[in-house]
Amino acid sequence: MELSAAGDDHFEQMLKPCGERVPNPLNDRWINDLTDADLASLYQDMVVIRRLDTEATALQRQGELALWPPLLGQEASQVGAARALQKKDFIFPSYRESGVLVLRGVSPTELMRVWRGSSTTTWNPYDHNVASPQIIIGAQTHHAVGYAMGLGMDGEEAAAVSFFGDGATSQGDVNEAMVFAATYHAPAVFFCQNNHWAISEPVGLQSQTHIADRARGFGIPAVRVDGNDVLAVLAVTRRALEQARHGGGPFFIEAVTYRMGPHTTADDPTRYRDQGELEHWKGRDPLDRMAKYLAQSGADMKQIEKDAQAAADEMAAVVRAEIKQTVEPTARDLFTHVYSEEHPRINEQRDHYEAYLQQFGDSLDGNGANGTGAGGSAGAAR
Repeated sequence: MELSAAGDDHFEQMLKPCGERVPNPLNDRWINDLTDADLASLYQDMVVIRRLDTEATALQRQGELALWPPLLGQEASQVGAARALQKKDFIFPSYRESGVLVLRGVSPTELMRVWRGSSTTTWNPYDHNVASPQIIIGAQTHHAVGYAMGLGMDGEEAAAVSFFGDGATSQGDVNEAMVFAATYHAPAVFFCQNNHWAISEPVGLQSQTHIADRARGFGIPAVRVDGNDVLAVLAVTRRALEQARHGGGPFFIEAVTYRMGPHTTADDPTRYRDQGELEHWKGRDPLDRMAKYLAQSGADMKQIEKDAQAAADEMAAVVRAEIKQTVEPTARDLFTHVYSEEHPRINEQRDHYEAYLQQFGDSLDGNGANGTGAGGSAGAAR
C-alpha cells in the first residue's frame, strides 16, 4: 500500500497513535500553558466537529442540503489550527474548513445554509475575521497574502491564514501567492491539509517530494506536522503565527492527515481508493489518539466523553431545528449585496430582470400569477 510517493513518517509529532506523549523540545514550550481543562476542551472540540460533519452528511442525504464536503479524519488539523489563532488574525478558508469556521464563531446553521444553496454567505466576515469559503481551488491564498501585506504596511501584530488541500498546491494561484508573500515578507501562514487525495488523484501523483518542500523553494520556512495529532498541530501553528505576527515573514505548514470520507457527498471513494489504506488511517484516528492520551494521563474519560457527547447532541439538535426554518432567497436577493453601497449599474440590471420576470407574471420577490413563487424565481436565478 503506497500512501505517498514521498512517505509520511517524517513529521513533527507529540502524540503517537497509541496516545503516548512524545517529548519535543522545539514544540513543548508552545503547549506548556495547557491545563487539564484545556486538553479536555480540545477533545470535546473534535467530537463536536465530527458530529457536525456527520449531521451535515445526513442532512444532505435527506435533501436538506444540496452538497457537503466531509472533513471526517481531519478534526485534529482543524481544531489544532483554530485554537492557535488570536481574534485579530484573519482566516481565508477553502470549502472543507467547516471545523475552523465554527470554532471561530460562525454558526453551524449559517455554514450549512451556504451548502443548502440558500446564500453565498450568511455572515459578515469582520464579525469573526473569517472570509467566505472559497470554492475556486487555491484562490483564497491570493486574498490572504493581499490582506497580510496590508497588515504589514499598517504595522499590525496579526497574521492572515489561508487553508487549502494538497491538490491546491498544483494551482498557479498558490504558487503566485507564495512568491508575493516571500517577496514582501508578508505575515501570511499557508496551512495545507494534506489529506492524500485531490478528489480521485493521490498526492503522490502530484508531488514526488513532500509538499512542504515546495514552499522552501520560494524561500518560505516550512514544517511537516502530524495532522492527526492535535497537540502537535496546535504547537506548530502557534510557532508559525508568532513568527508571522512579529516580522518573521510567511510560514508554510503541511499537516499530514487523511480524508476518511468522500471528497463531497457527490463522490464515491470506493471507485479509486483501496480499503486497506482506509483501515490503516483508521488506526491513526485523531479522536481515539487524544482519548487514549487523556486516559493515560489520569483524566476522568467517562465524564469528558459525557460532556463532549452532550455538547455534540446540543449542536446537532439546534442545527436540525434551524435549518428547516430557513427562509429561501428571492431573485431580488441576487442584487442586494453585490457592492457595499448602492450601485447604479446593479440597479439597472435589477430593473431589467424585474421587467423580464413580469412577462411571465412573476416578480423579483417571487410573487406572481404563475405560482412559481420564491423558489421558482430564485432557483432559476441561482
